[in-house]
Amino acid sequence: MTSERENDDAQGRLWLADTLWRLGAIQFGDFSLGRTVRNSPVYVNAKLLISRPDALKRTVRLIQDELELGMAMRNRVVEPFDAIAGVPIGGLHIATALSLQMDRPLLYLRPARDPDEVLAPHVEGIYRPGQHVLVVDDLAAGGGSLVETIEGLRDAGLIVANAVVLIDREQGAARRLEAMGVRMHSILTLEVLLTYLHSAGHVNREDYDRSQGYLRREGEPRSEFD
Repeated sequence: MTSERENDDAQGRLWLADTLWRLGAIQFGDFSLGRTVRNSPVYVNAKLLISRPDALKRTVRLIQDELELGMAMRNRVVEPFDAIAGVPIGGLHIATALSLQMDRPLLYLRPARDPDEVLAPHVEGIYRPGQHVLVVDDLAAGGGSLVETIEGLRDAGLIVANAVVLIDREQGAARRLEAMGVRMHSILTLEVLLTYLHSAGHVNREDYDRSQGYLRREGEPRSEFD
């Protein structure tokens, strides 16, 4: 039974990698993104899933399976949660779809619109202090946006023990969240995504080697808990 589940999980991950490729979500060039990613030869735009409702539905079923398995383990790696919080902007569409799939309330942290705004960032949605919240994002690199969301939720009295992302670039986010007492789960790592796409003939050797070289230089080993 375990081997069948593992095979299903692996097939689901390969399906996601292939779907992102067919949507045009993986690009090669020279990209700088956010506060962590500089001169990356590869860019993944998972937000394109919003244009394929069928693919978005299947994606959140993959996430649901991962979460339910983590909650069912004897040494539980996912804590039960009362609500789902999306990280603006990339995590909101996935969090919304997962909220509908799992019948959990949706929250998100509304940041201050400008530095002079009087109102501090606050949580949108209905919640009670003490509730457990799962944080969702589409991609993790250095983890800055995840950290901001987690801190905002905790400031509102909510409990965050787990986060889940579609793609982990393995550039420090998991370790950074671990230091906050939050375990981060990913459906795919960028390395696995690239390896599959190369083996399937979608990515040429030059782009693959450049990307793998970048990951070796810029990546951070994940902890034993990830």
